[in-house]
Amino acid sequence: MTKDQQTELEAATFRRLLAHLDSNKQVQNIELMLVADFCRNCLSKWYLSEAQKANIDLSDDEARQHVYKMPYSQWKQEHQLPATKEQMLAFDAKTAAKQK
Repeated sequence: MTKDQQTELEAATFRRLLAHLDSNKQVQNIELMLVADFCRNCLSKWYLSEAQKANIDLSDDEARQHVYKMPYSQWKQEHQLPATKEQMLAFDAKTAAKQK
């Protein structure tokens, strides 16, 4: 496999991941963080970081809109539920364990 082919496959896989997340909006970011240790916000931050490394002018809002397929504020209003007490306790415990 050539480097270009690898890049094409990785890009297609990333697009497929974004499409999968978009078609499963019921899966909350807090759930993703607890299970997979990343969420849609992480993806947008990684996307922004790679753009910055490549000297591509991209804002945080633009990166989030690329991942969420809509403005982040709209996604939060339409799809994000408040985290439960149990979810926040689990998230805090996971965060504390990572800091040790």
